[in-house]
Amino acid sequence: MWFIIICIIQIMLIPVASPLFIGIVRKIKAVFQNRVGASIFQPYKDLRKLFDKDEIISADASWIFKFAPYVIFSITIIIGASIPIFSTVFKDNPLSDFLTLVYLIALSTFFIALAGLDVGSAFGGFGSSREMTIAALTEGGLIFSLLALAFEAHSSNLFIISDAISSISLISFIPILLAFLAFLIAMLSETARYPFDNPATHLELTMIHEAMILEYSGKRLALIEWAAANKFLIFLTLGANLFFPWGIDTTMGFISIVIAMFIFLLKILILCLFVAVLESSISKFRFFRLPDLLFISFILSIIAISLIL
Repeated sequence: MWFIIICIIQIMLIPVASPLFIGIVRKIKAVFQNRVGASIFQPYKDLRKLFDKDEIISADASWIFKFAPYVIFSITIIIGASIPIFSTVFKDNPLSDFLTLVYLIALSTFFIALAGLDVGSAFGGFGSSREMTIAALTEGGLIFSLLALAFEAHSSNLFIISDAISSISLISFIPILLAFLAFLIAMLSETARYPFDNPATHLELTMIHEAMILEYSGKRLALIEWAAANKFLIFLTLGANLFFPWGIDTTMGFISIVIAMFIFLLKILILCLFVAVLESSISKFRFFRLPDLLFISFILSIIAISLIL
């Protein structure tokens, strides 16, 4: 019975909590900008409002446009149930391989780019083009940053990686830090944050993610926004529990699970603070400067792998 409860928490935690952390980041940014800002629970209210609204679908939209939000949201649920959050006891999950994770992320990117192209609008077209360009440049740094961890742990399973990294020495942790910096750059790119994208803009010259979903409304837009929040929390979780996995439970005891969830929450809040400070401190980069930043991510990953090998 206890194991079933833990499984339910593992599956539900990402979709239930993800809007909250979006709200926390927005609240911290508002404080840094000397604004009151909305409540941290505002994303939940926004999702409810969108689910209650009617949809307007273009006559040119095909089944891809209608089907894509469900695929994208389902992928984030699958990934959220397959990554180490507060315990490493689910290591037998066949979807917990880091390459499977990367391919699922790429699949969701592929579908949202298809949806942007499907209606045939100019905004969707250039948004999809930019998204695929950045995704192609991001995947190298993302894969190799996780590959460094896989070499250190001698396994590609995310739960085994988390368990192995928690017991390495301080000297061996130096390449892990380099891999984390590479992962951090890839995370900002994959989640459409500064300096790659502005999650709060609708300006033609700057938007990437928003351009692809301008044609959506109602329930489908709610699913896409919810999936984006899930993806953000997934990357925060990977950064916290793969590169800094201390505090994750390995015994499935009640007290240890509660402590592990508290430590997980603390690590995620620290990363949210970092993202909010970063977005309040810098401006969005020009599109043609982004490949240089992503190349740095790739180089940092290669250096980390070289030090481990």
